Amino acid sequence: MANEFDRELTHMIDPSTPELSALETLRHSAAHIMADAVVSLWPDAKLAFGPHTEDGFYYDIDMEHRLSPEDLASVEAKMAEIIKGKLPFVREEISREAALQLFEGRQETYKVEAIHSIPGDAPLTLYRSGEFVDLCRGPHVEHTGKVGAYKLTRIAGAYWRGDETRPMLQRIYGTAFPDKKKLRLYLQQIEEAKKRDHRKLGSELGLFTFDPVAPASPFFTGRGSVVYNRLQEYVRGLVLANGYEEVITPQVFDMELFRTSGHYEHYKNNMFACEIDDREFGVKPMNCPSHCILYRSTRHSYRELPIRLADFGRLHRYERAGVTHGLTRVRSFAQDDGHIFCRPDQIEAEIAHVARMILKVYETFEFSDPEVEISTRPDSYLGERATWDAAEAALKSALDSVGIPYVINEGDGAFYGPKIDFQVRDALRRSWQLGTVQLDFQMPERFDLEFVDESDGRGRPVMIHRAMLGSIERFFGVLLEHTAGRFPTWLAPVQVAVLTITDAHRAWADEVTETLRAAGVRVELDPRNEKLGLKIREATLLRVPYMLVLGDREVEAREVAPRRRDGKTEASMSLEDFKTRLLDEVRLPS
Repeated sequence: MANEFDRELTHMIDPSTPELSALETLRHSAAHIMADAVVSLWPDAKLAFGPHTEDGFYYDIDMEHRLSPEDLASVEAKMAEIIKGKLPFVREEISREAALQLFEGRQETYKVEAIHSIPGDAPLTLYRSGEFVDLCRGPHVEHTGKVGAYKLTRIAGAYWRGDETRPMLQRIYGTAFPDKKKLRLYLQQIEEAKKRDHRKLGSELGLFTFDPVAPASPFFTGRGSVVYNRLQEYVRGLVLANGYEEVITPQVFDMELFRTSGHYEHYKNNMFACEIDDREFGVKPMNCPSHCILYRSTRHSYRELPIRLADFGRLHRYERAGVTHGLTRVRSFAQDDGHIFCRPDQIEAEIAHVARMILKVYETFEFSDPEVEISTRPDSYLGERATWDAAEAALKSALDSVGIPYVINEGDGAFYGPKIDFQVRDALRRSWQLGTVQLDFQMPERFDLEFVDESDGRGRPVMIHRAMLGSIERFFGVLLEHTAGRFPTWLAPVQVAVLTITDAHRAWADEVTETLRAAGVRVELDPRNEKLGLKIREATLLRVPYMLVLGDREVEAREVAPRRRDGKTEASMSLEDFKTRLLDEVRLPS
């Protein structure tokens, strides 16, 4: 959140900031119109800032009146009046002193603080539209009448400057498009996203729950644990086939471990700490320091490298209550974590190998159009600039060698090294950051890791951090929304539901169930004395891939009649034929 505030300040004043696209300009203008409308309706409102976002805009506002969803209609109506007036957006340069005098006179305390936060002494820019004035670099559309297709979508809370000790502001979200057709399609997508919300689906499908006794820490049910464990099994099979060793490391460490790794200085506020025997301990938030201990416990030759370690151990990070969100932002989780210790001359090959693995994973889960970005040295970092330059060059060269296109994300690397982030688009074309590959020259130095080189001298390995799913909890939530709960058969909690029509069909139903279960199929029998339509409906709502409806004809012929969850019914077939075909679908992808 603090970075978000800093970026907004930069956008207010820095002429070198890239110009906005036409759509971004439209949405930025809509944010100003919305703020104008709010101040017109509630004159005591104090404005913070209101940038455009990837799919719309928002404005943070401080005011006595507590906004309700019903208020959004009033704001939209006032916006319509402002738009109808076709008020020109007029740009004006102003000195800092004059800007402070202007906003102090309007009692815009957040604007005054923002001005004081802006570095340098260059003139600032204002934009006026009618009586409304805002601190902004722009650009904007020609006049308010150019904003025609807009919608306010929701209200949320946001701390000023992302600081939970500062005032909680009211944030109004909205969106705008060049025409009503595009807006209508977007709003339809929003409605579909609400139906696919993983928190809603997780409850409806009986996959997981939360309880205040363990805030932001999910409880997975038997059904949910099936999905969770199968995700792990899939990755486990993939990494073992690619030369990894799976390891298990402790949960709680003396804080000296994290002082050595550098996490104590950079990450302590996100850790759970405790005191034992007059020593400070921390619950591990990541596996990399413990993997350094494992590597250091044995002498290694250059011939052994690379050494690839995989770890599915539980991790714990303190996330503020205001930012936790279902499975996608939790305090207790596991990663499909891996660390590679290699020689410097092996870096490019190992990075390329990991990148190919990650793309294979996303293909398995039908995530299309992965986008790759290299994040470079942040302002606060460990090590020497020259080492960082070499590390960044190695990442670029590795991706170039396998033909993977990428963009550069300046200054967003980890404090110990640059990284590659992989983003995918789900079924609703929303972007999710999942996999990551991080190149680390610092931790091997801090832990004094070595290998014996070709001349019996001392060599220093390089450490590669990698995750493909990322947090398994988060990936579970993303995949749940991507599939709308219709997991592929191999991943579905229940793969087959056996439905009897009457009690007379129970004996054959038991035999079908036992045969499929013995073959490793996750099958549930529903022998209840209920209407068949109800049973089918319930199994369909649970997204069970196959339903076997058993009546007189199936019992007499000793056959099954498969019905898919999309409602399509197949011709009756022998149980053996169905089992043979099904075993191909339930097998873990290779």
